[in-house]
Amino acid sequence: MLPGSGPDLTRLTPDERDHLSLAGLDERQRAELSASVESKRALSKIVAAQPRRVDELLPLTDAVHVDSRPWRQAPVSGTTPASLIGAVRRGRRLRIEYDSPRESRPRDLLVDPYGLFAKAGIWYLVADSARVPRMYRLERITTWQEVDQPRRIRENQTLATVAAALTAQWEHNHATEVSATIDQTQIERAQRIFGPRLVRDDHEESATGHKVTIRFLHLEDVRALLPFGSAITVHGPTEARALLRDLVTRLAHHYA
Repeated sequence: MLPGSGPDLTRLTPDERDHLSLAGLDERQRAELSASVESKRALSKIVAAQPRRVDELLPLTDAVHVDSRPWRQAPVSGTTPASLIGAVRRGRRLRIEYDSPRESRPRDLLVDPYGLFAKAGIWYLVADSARVPRMYRLERITTWQEVDQPRRIRENQTLATVAAALTAQWEHNHATEVSATIDQTQIERAQRIFGPRLVRDDHEESATGHKVTIRFLHLEDVRALLPFGSAITVHGPTEARALLRDLVTRLAHHYA
């Protein structure tokens, strides 16, 4: 890509150069942004088709394929990235109606957007609400309207810095820590499901079970342990044991 040692980037239009900066997005995500045509045209200009000698390495595009979708993802509805990207790029405030699973009814919010964030196949709107950073899943934004006011984002903050801080907070700042023992046969499954939220105590292992600590954002989230049945034993806190006992009792009455 240096002068004289690669494709002539002057052949790219400003829009095409902009689309090349969408690093990390696969073809499906580019299509969700309505960016497929421009991206393909830009890539075709820098990936010239040339005959390959027998002793040359295969091109990376032949050896690597990226699919950012999570496994078994159901089709989503709600706001699409393509419909929202124009308003975000104009740097305007947005009024959104957000249907949070933790609220009894959708909330009406005035937000200052930093941009759209794609993580693990899911699209988010990263924005400040009353100067507090938030991530809103696009599929839960039921309606939105562009406000004729410029966005008011915090100084020295960008989409990348705010998204990084929010994901770090979500992954590491958890109010409830549950101490438990998981059967040997289920420890790998638990690690896949809870990821870094599950920490094994290597000093408390036996042939039958593993002592672990699992972090949850809210106490109510311990219901995620129910699919493990009796393969997991929760030792504390007391509130977590009481909630699991209540959930199981209600489930037993439901199927009595």
